[in-house]
Amino acid sequence: MKTLVAYFSASNVTKRVAERLATLANADLFEIVPQEPYTKKDLDWNNPISRSSIEMKGRTARPAIARKVDNISQYSHVFVGFPIWWYREPSIIDTFLESYDWKGITVIPFCTSGGSELGDSRNSMQRLIKGTVVDGKRFPASVKDEELKAWADEFKYTQMHN
Repeated sequence: MKTLVAYFSASNVTKRVAERLATLANADLFEIVPQEPYTKKDLDWNNPISRSSIEMKGRTARPAIARKVDNISQYSHVFVGFPIWWYREPSIIDTFLESYDWKGITVIPFCTSGGSELGDSRNSMQRLIKGTVVDGKRFPASVKDEELKAWADEFKYTQMHN
């Protein structure tokens, strides 16, 4: 079975970490792209009526995604990357998760942040799917390749035995 790194990136920080992780883990790469791209104004978390603020206030917001992964069932492990918003995964990640049947697939969350941890992201993500969501990890933009590779390698044994 194969591995996928799927990610949503608002400022390209998560994108850069996801690209490096995919290369180091010998995984396919998929960008979760919103159907309606976020503008700088949409991402202003200090503005309570910005698009991102409104989406994150309600747990039911599901921003549409522009395209889907072909044949998700070909993957045994899917790393799901995102920036931390309001101490959890962005609502577009919830849309992504609810778009697939995760049976037999291990979902491995990772986030990018200067300091905020994953918060309740793992539990929140687990409530959305019938597959397995394991504990994830936070990475700063400056994460070293050695750290990313060592973390990805932790899942190699389980990948061979799924």
